Amino acid sequence: MPETIIRIDELLRAYRQGFFPMADPDDGKTYWCRPHQRALFSIESYTPSRDVQRLKRKNEFIVTFDKDFDAVIRGCAAPRKSDPETWISTEIIEAYQKLHRLGLAHSVESWYQGELVGGLYGLAMGGAFFGESMFSRRSYASQVAFDRLVYHLRMKGYLLLDAQIMNPHLKKLGAVEIEHEDFMAQLEHALRKKIVFL
Repeated sequence: MPETIIRIDELLRAYRQGFFPMADPDDGKTYWCRPHQRALFSIESYTPSRDVQRLKRKNEFIVTFDKDFDAVIRGCAAPRKSDPETWISTEIIEAYQKLHRLGLAHSVESWYQGELVGGLYGLAMGGAFFGESMFSRRSYASQVAFDRLVYHLRMKGYLLLDAQIMNPHLKKLGAVEIEHEDFMAQLEHALRKKIVFL
């Protein structure tokens, strides 16, 4: 595997300062983003939808942590019907694979009859979890994975679940937007905690 251009120490420092990387599909370059409005989830007040609750009762999906990080991040980077372009470049994939090997980046997988059908990945630092992306090849697969993540974070004592930039899907899941200054105050508080993700 070629050495990633994104330095890991630089990446971690950027997250502490409220930045995250995104690749531009047009020029392939990676840029640091820090939006004025930040999307996040309330770990304590999150409630799954009725459909997710129904699927959980039926045990429709088997949900795992860190069982196949590489497949999850590549699933997130794959083109979608609604959006053929992706901000997850090869450079970003390689950086997060390295973070995963360091025990900092994690995946949540949804399996249906032994097949990976959805999931998400993100970065855990202190008492903050930075959600990066999710994908689904079967209805509600990523939502069930997300539901498991939230309850895991709640059980572990995490304070912040960052969703970065608001979109209709995140809003439907319950994300809210706050000002950058408010986000940074919450982030600073969360980073003081020492939590082992798994």
